[in-house]
Amino acid sequence: MEVLPETAAVYTIGAGEITYGNAAREVDAIITRYRAAGYQRGHRIGLRLENRPTMLLHFFALNALGVSIVPINPDLRMAELEYLVAHSEIALAVDATTGRTPIAGVRVIGPDDTPPIAPPPGQTADGDAEAALLYTSGTTGLPKGCVLNNMYFEACGRWYLGMGGACALRHGTDRMLTPLPLFHMNALGASAMAMLMSGGCLIVLDRFHPGTWWDNVARARATIIHYLGVMPAILMAGPPAPEERAHQVRFGFGAGIDRRLHADAEVRFGFPLVEGWAMTETGCSVGITANHTPRIIGQSCFGKPDPHVALRIVADDGTDADQGELLIRHAGADPRKGFFSEYLKDPEATAAVWDGGWFHTGDVVRRDDDGNMFFVDRKKNVIRRSGENIAAVEVEGVLQRHPLVRVAAVAPVPDDLRGEEVFACLVPHGPIADADAAAREIVAWALTQLAYYKPPGYIAFVEAIPITSTNKIQRGVLREEVRGLLAGGQAIDTRALKRR
Repeated sequence: MEVLPETAAVYTIGAGEITYGNAAREVDAIITRYRAAGYQRGHRIGLRLENRPTMLLHFFALNALGVSIVPINPDLRMAELEYLVAHSEIALAVDATTGRTPIAGVRVIGPDDTPPIAPPPGQTADGDAEAALLYTSGTTGLPKGCVLNNMYFEACGRWYLGMGGACALRHGTDRMLTPLPLFHMNALGASAMAMLMSGGCLIVLDRFHPGTWWDNVARARATIIHYLGVMPAILMAGPPAPEERAHQVRFGFGAGIDRRLHADAEVRFGFPLVEGWAMTETGCSVGITANHTPRIIGQSCFGKPDPHVALRIVADDGTDADQGELLIRHAGADPRKGFFSEYLKDPEATAAVWDGGWFHTGDVVRRDDDGNMFFVDRKKNVIRRSGENIAAVEVEGVLQRHPLVRVAAVAPVPDDLRGEEVFACLVPHGPIADADAAAREIVAWALTQLAYYKPPGYIAFVEAIPITSTNKIQRGVLREEVRGLLAGGQAIDTRALKRR
């Protein structure tokens, strides 16, 4: 691993390389502390350690003891943290800094502190040992906890090692730079496991800094970069500069690049931007990547499935089609090989997503005559803003707790930079004298309850929400209405209140 000076300054830690030998010694020291306190299989420990090296060191150490980690997004607010702590039943939380929203309901220590004596271990998932519990936003309620076992992470690394083509790894020499968060499966699963298993060097930034991005790429001597679709859009918005080509990058790997920018970005930056598909639930073992020639650029193509990937594309009537929802599984005797183990405490949701023996992704895709896969849209009611999944129901539940709001309905609207933005239609309890001030008040309050990316970027006060005869929101109608409100200038723009 390596810590670049900019990231070191943000975290107030030392910059420089961490060799495998030094990392192993630090992992051993962490193991000793937790073993002495009695932590073992059956315990979960929350890690709010951001993108610091100690996040990975704690992961490896706790995994050696059979302890499952629960990565905690540092941007979560009180209501979200209370839910995570109660639902995951973590025995302890490790936090690198003070001054953030407190993690109530559980003992909190620093990464170098001596842990308290462990409580009796709880229950673990059947089968292979639970390695991590990652939370992903659902479509009909609060975030779901995806139980991930050791095979899941091993499969992520082996998948990356075997990709080949434009994404072929060079053992012992590649240097991967990523600004993606270690509380998501991409960095924690794909990036970390690929570099660990290939003997490469992982350089994790605290986040994406557009103004210093190319300086960091050059300083890191990166041969691989990971990106979200919003990153190329931001970089392409600036004027070309010599720094954009002063690098050693062989390829970029990511998802969601604006298809209108894809070809121009590859020419301008001088390396392929390889699009892929995967989910937290699927892991990488059935990931699909556009890493082989001929590459289709600028059409939201994410490649062809490998032979070990079985898939169906199903229309709304349940019949196989060339466009529809993607259903996927591992080919062979174990269709769930490399997938998540279950949704914690939600067997009904686990069974539903595996209905008929196929994992239902909720993503609508198209397949051409040559077998290439193209992303079309999301069937699920999830808003995807800058790579973050936002459950509309979760945001609605928080907004309806504000004293001015009687009913809230949330839907996505297109955003040139972020992909999608959150639009909230609000039915107030009474007349609103100053709509702009009221909207700002609601969003400012929501920012104390939710991560910065979840509150509305637009608000419209309306008389009614489109509902069905059973009082459910008509999501399709709502989507059309919010687009009309935005186009008609009837929305209050609150995006500036969001931190990023």
